[in-house]
Amino acid sequence: MISRIGHDHQYILYLSTFPPRECGIATFTQDLATAFDRRFNPAVKARVFALNEEQTTLYNYAPRVMGAIGAKNIENYVALAEQINADERIRVVNIQHEFGIFGGEWGSYLIPFLQVIKKPLVVTFHSILPKPDDNLRHTVCLIGDKAQRLIVMNQRSGAILTADYGIPQEKIALIPHGIPQTTFEVTKSAKEALGLKGNLVLSTFGLISRDKGIEYAIRALTPVVKKFPNVRYLVLGATHPVVRRSDGEAYRNFLYHETQRLNLGGHVQFYDKYLTIDEIISYLKASDIYISTAVNPRQSVSGTLSYALGCGRAAVSTPTEYARHIIDDKNGVLVKFRNSKTVSDAVIELLSDEKRLHAMHRHAYETTRRMTWPNVAGEYFRVYRDLTPLRTEEKKLPDIKLEQMMRLTDKFGVLHHARYAKPEKRFGYSLDDNARALIVATRSYTLEPRPETLSAIKTYLSFIRFVQRPDGRFSRIVTSQKEPDNAFDEDVQGRGIWALGVAASADAIPPKEADGAREMFQRAIPDLSGLSAPRAMAFAMTGLYHYLRRYPDNKIHALLTRLADRQLELYKKTASPDWHWFEDCLTYSNSKLSEALFLAYDLTKKPAYLDAAEKTLAFLSRVTFEPKHYSPIGQNGWYFRYKKRAYFDQQPEDTASMVETKIAAWRVTGKKQHLADAFTAFQWFLGKNHLKQMVYDEVTGGCHDGLDRYAMNLNQGAESTLSYLLARLAFEQPGVTPTAP
Repeated sequence: MISRIGHDHQYILYLSTFPPRECGIATFTQDLATAFDRRFNPAVKARVFALNEEQTTLYNYAPRVMGAIGAKNIENYVALAEQINADERIRVVNIQHEFGIFGGEWGSYLIPFLQVIKKPLVVTFHSILPKPDDNLRHTVCLIGDKAQRLIVMNQRSGAILTADYGIPQEKIALIPHGIPQTTFEVTKSAKEALGLKGNLVLSTFGLISRDKGIEYAIRALTPVVKKFPNVRYLVLGATHPVVRRSDGEAYRNFLYHETQRLNLGGHVQFYDKYLTIDEIISYLKASDIYISTAVNPRQSVSGTLSYALGCGRAAVSTPTEYARHIIDDKNGVLVKFRNSKTVSDAVIELLSDEKRLHAMHRHAYETTRRMTWPNVAGEYFRVYRDLTPLRTEEKKLPDIKLEQMMRLTDKFGVLHHARYAKPEKRFGYSLDDNARALIVATRSYTLEPRPETLSAIKTYLSFIRFVQRPDGRFSRIVTSQKEPDNAFDEDVQGRGIWALGVAASADAIPPKEADGAREMFQRAIPDLSGLSAPRAMAFAMTGLYHYLRRYPDNKIHALLTRLADRQLELYKKTASPDWHWFEDCLTYSNSKLSEALFLAYDLTKKPAYLDAAEKTLAFLSRVTFEPKHYSPIGQNGWYFRYKKRAYFDQQPEDTASMVETKIAAWRVTGKKQHLADAFTAFQWFLGKNHLKQMVYDEVTGGCHDGLDRYAMNLNQGAESTLSYLLARLAFEQPGVTPTAP
């Protein structure tokens, strides 16, 4: 029976196998449900009704499993559909479909369920078979008729549904197979952790059955080992439970004997266990090449191949329907079915060209980011929402994670660049990044005073002290050899004042650190009166504002007023009925110009500041808030007056600025639309953008460096990561809660 817990929930119900049952569909559903809940719970929750092999089968299911049925009893399906129809919490039913997990020929026991169910129905096809017989065609066509949407995982499967089954294209949605969200790593450290140091590692994983054709990979090893004696081939996974029930371990024993016959016992290792996701990732990261010798050409989905590419590993694969969809010459090699020689040739070719192999690893990783589970969960949510009203996910905020900021921080300061998530020290440090880092660390320490955060604050303050010259000005760049530049950059002065003003005024910071920030702040003040760049003035005004709220000072108040008047004058000179802005172009950190005037009004109560702040922010909002998502000005061309705005090379800095500005505007004016806009803009980081991809990396706590037209910059440098954290921490201010509109 389906339990009833309450009436205020919205559920997506998955009808599928589910762990601890050993089944690829079960693992897929668990990963999808987990990713879905991570993004959308509590607004919408994933729940599961599990398919057991028999009525008497018992599993210790997780709490999200609402019940189970024996899939081979046809009478269960009508009763289940009626129960689902009666449960108002269930808004959509998603059947994870594989023909073998339902009873009857071609899973025909599912048909009574389809005839009774009244909820919106989505069916995810894990197998699509071309050239069907009459019974198969009848079953699939009935599913296509009853379901509101059919999800496939590659274009070829969608084409088969249309050509061979007559299902309209408009019913079909393409969502890729999900993969774990993980960091890119070279094989060395993973090999050391698994005791494989010094070996060239090949691997195959998954539930073992004859369909995997593992014997062809084993037979391919003899010439490979002759050329590379340090090769190890890992066969990872337990025997498929269906195979084990019917044939026992006959196939595995055959593979053992084949290994011994070829004298490969020292080169082939069998791991007879059902692997956890962490184990799978560890073994894949230790692999130089993933081997997929599946013997069924009609295989339309392969989770194992998807996971391998997603972990950044090149693949040698037979040309199944799915492999031909996902493998190209940049991430792997396709070989002939049941042909060991072609496998040998491909493996030797790749192992002989280390540079090419590493390039394949990177290409595999980079081109699979849209397949990570958070992105896939977002695609599923959009399908569900098209079929029924669902509460939006926009009030769900990720936990605050400082891991990537700490990873980028050494004893001297925060490093500027990263390759993926790995810091790249050779590019040195910048004042801009260390100023952002000081603000992030200060605000985080205020929320939770942890020793490591205080240590980071001390590091960033020490860096700023290092780059502050005798005249109070700041250097912009410091090389990896700790050599500061001699240039003068107005924005740098403004950001330095902003950070020091926040740190000096923070109640939670120990007196020694707060006094140090205040002393550097005071040394930099005399130079601010000469600022003329709009953003530099805005950054400085923000720092002055925070400082004045803690330490009232007539001279500093007068300085803030002079800068605000200067901003106001820029606006009056430039604005027209169709262009309410301070300059003839929109570039980076645009909203900070408006925010500075909101803050100036908050201190001075001068109506002219508020008027200009509201008009300019409204203008910028019209340009950047689109019907479905926030779209910051693209760095590839910006937006010049009388020309078209640029949409691509969007930067986290600009999105973060808008989030902070909208929250500041809400605090000053009390207008709830500003707070709603802040949540909308923040969703850019979580997949509401033109690529529909997560920019924030929930595994590392970092943020990718930007969005181009077709792809994401996968590096997680300081500017982007700290910008994200500034935006996320802005929601921790008093009164700013996810329940606010």
